[in-house]
This record gives sequence, C-alpha cells and structure tokens, in this order.
Amino acid sequence: MSKSPNQVLLARAAQLASDFLDGLPARPVGVRADRASLAEALGGRLPEKGRDPLAILDHLVAAADPGIVASAGPRYFGHVISGAHPAALAADWLTAAWDQNAVLYATSPANAVIEEVVGKWLADLFGLAAPGREISVGFVSGCQMAHVTALLAARHHVLMKAGWDVERQGLFGAPPIRVFCGAEAHGSVATALQYIGLGRDQAVIIPSDEQGRMRADLLARAIEQGQGPAIICAQAGGVNTGAFDPFVEIADIAARQGAWLHIDGAFGLWAAVASEHRHLTAGMERADSWATDGHKWLNVPHDSGIVLTAHPAAHRAAMSMPGEAYLHKSGETHRDPYQWVPEMSRRARAIAIYAALLGFGRDGLAELVARCCRLARRMRDHLAAAEGVSILNDVVLNQVLVQVTPRDDDIGDQITDAVIAAIQAEGTCWLGGTTWRGRRALRISICNYRTTDADIDRSAAAILEQIEGIRR
Repeated sequence: MSKSPNQVLLARAAQLASDFLDGLPARPVGVRADRASLAEALGGRLPEKGRDPLAILDHLVAAADPGIVASAGPRYFGHVISGAHPAALAADWLTAAWDQNAVLYATSPANAVIEEVVGKWLADLFGLAAPGREISVGFVSGCQMAHVTALLAARHHVLMKAGWDVERQGLFGAPPIRVFCGAEAHGSVATALQYIGLGRDQAVIIPSDEQGRMRADLLARAIEQGQGPAIICAQAGGVNTGAFDPFVEIADIAARQGAWLHIDGAFGLWAAVASEHRHLTAGMERADSWATDGHKWLNVPHDSGIVLTAHPAAHRAAMSMPGEAYLHKSGETHRDPYQWVPEMSRRARAIAIYAALLGFGRDGLAELVARCCRLARRMRDHLAAAEGVSILNDVVLNQVLVQVTPRDDDIGDQITDAVIAAIQAEGTCWLGGTTWRGRRALRISICNYRTTDADIDRSAAAILEQIEGIRR
C-alpha cells in the first residue's frame, strides 16, 4: 500500500529530527555561521509559487543547520535552558498535529481536562496543595508571562481589598500599590511591573546578602515605613547563584502587612521535588502566587510557562474578558482555559507538560533535580582546583558562578569575557557571562536530563584549557 502525502512528509520530518537528536552528543554546541551567510541561505525573494513541502523541509534543514545552537544537547550550560524529554517532544508533535485551540473547553475538551490534571499534579509536587485549598493554574509562554499573570492577579486582589475594581476602573485614581523586590530579582519581574502599569522603577529594591538572598530584616523595615496595598516579589533560585530568599521570614512579613507574596521560581521551584533540596523552599507554600518554566528543569519543548495562585477568584477576575456570546463559555460546569491566561488563541501547552510528568514520574523528577545539582558540584570541584579560578557562589542548586583571576588584576573583566568568547567558539560546551558584584563572571547552569558525568568532565577540561590559553 502506498503511503499518503502526510505519511511521507511527516516521516521525512521525523527522520530529519531524529538525525539531529542522534547527532547532539558529538555536535559542536555553538553556531557555525554568521548572520550574513544565514540570511543568504534562508533569504532571497519570496517565490511566486509555493514549493513542495518535502523540498521545503530539506531546504530548511540545509540552510538553517549552521545557525542551530545545540541547546537541546548535554553540554549547553547557558541561560538555564534544557532539552526535551522524549515523551514531551513526541507529545508536542502530536499537539501541533492535533492543532487544538486551547481557548475553551468547547474547542478542546481534552486539553481543558489535561490542564486541570496537570495543575493538581504540579501543586502537589511543589508542596502547595493542602486540604480545602484550591490552587489555580495557567499555561503561558514562559516565566515572563507567568509573572505578568500572577501580578495582575495580585493587583486585582490588593486593590479589591482597598475597595477599588481595577479591571473596571483602571489605575487612574486607584490607591497606590507598593511593590518590594530583592536586589537580585530577575529582570522579567521588573518587565512584568512595566507591562501591568505599576512601573519597573517604582519598586522598592531591598538589598541582598552575599549570595543574593533578599534581606528579610531590611524588607520588614522598608514595608513598615508606609501603608496601603503591597506586593512582595521573592525569588526561588537566583539566576546567578541559585540562592533562595528566606521565605519563612518574608511570608511572616507579608502576613503582618496583608501583602501579596509572589515567588519567581523559574527553575528553583523544582527544588521542592527532591528531598535533599526541599529545605531550600521552606515557607514557599505560604506565598500567594508562583511562576515557573516547563522548558527549564522539566525538560519540555519551548514555549512553556506556568503560573499558579492560591487565589483562584482573583486570578480569574484579572484574566477573564467580558461578554462575547459567540464564545459559548462553559460557565461553572467546565474549566475554560482562557480565563486563566492573558491569551485566547494559543497552542495546547499543557499536553507536553502532561507527557513529561508521566515520563519522569515523581521519582524521576527527584532524581533529575538531584543529579543536576550533583553535576553542578562536580563542575565546581573541577574548576575550583585550577590555578586562577574562583567559585563565587555557594553551589546550593544547579548554578556555578566562576571568575577568572587575571595575572594583572586591572584587566579582570576583559580576561573573563575573552575566556567566555573562547569557550563558545571552541564548541565543546556553551556557557554565558554575567556581572556579579560589579565584576564579570562565567555562569554555568545545568538542567538538561541528557547531561552526564562524562559531559561535565569533558566540558570542565575544555573550559580550563581555554582559561589557561587566555591567561598565558
């Protein structure tokens, strides 16, 4: 029996994808082309007539491949980017084939129910569930939009308590909202404040300690100097050091002040699933909202952000749109997904998360988190033993912060940046740079399920070789 055009096309796509994935262990991690060559290969005049889909696939792979970063591979340590668990990747392909619009229960009952199921699983995994407590969930593009969603819910909640309906009345004339963030808060939190009209420069910045943890004593002093609606933004897993803010003390302050406590847990929230790292999240369950990414430690394809709140009514009120009879909304009988996120039309992101959770299981997730943290310590030990290398953070999670000590202290930042560029060009692994306490540093993030001891050993050797070459 001859194959249908769909079978032929998708079989070719599967073969091309499999070839890429099978080649990841040996593939140079960085890119092998500049913008000009990529633009020449991919660009040109749009053809007048459409091309054959098989030809398009082959052209796309040949033209784009030199510009594809092997971020899905085992030696990519930049930006806290993981790979994709096989079950999640396959489910994501099905998600594209099914082409469900995740707006309503009516447009995809399967997706709506999967979102409910996954929300309950995540609340349980993160230790947020409790008898009589309902945790709401939304599936967005990433942690940036998870912050936006959570802070919109927070804005609704604190202003409603002050007698102001912000969705109807807007912010003009509203009671001012005080926002408090740690000095090491991720920039996506400030951007979320910008998006929702509170202003990124209006937040009160609370100093942090030597590891980047918010100083709870200074938070208490700052918040007690004023009154009125307040939101506190804390952090689980600093992007530089992996440090966790002191949630117990911060939650006590929030409770005394009647403030909404939001936690940025883009990757750090997942520490709760591993027994040896769960202590880092103590008190996290007392927050009002949480944001995390599926495309980080859960190893699902991009894009996949998750927002959770302990205030479903505020969450839904902040997201729901009025009217529009044509939507055939389900009322209280079924969950309509669009009522929990800023988007209407969107892909069914929860399906890949569902598959990943089933693929790992509770034990597998705990092992993954513990292994990545152990590998981070292995990398630390390799690098710390070398002359001219300093580890700047307590490696409590999966982040390693490294400084190259120059032979001339006056050129430290130039040496560090030169080392980063050399590592990226050499291609054994990929890591990025950051600025920590006014000095440039190498930042290593480990969260890919494919990464092994051998990958760490090979990468550490390559890093040290480049360091020595630059320092000569």
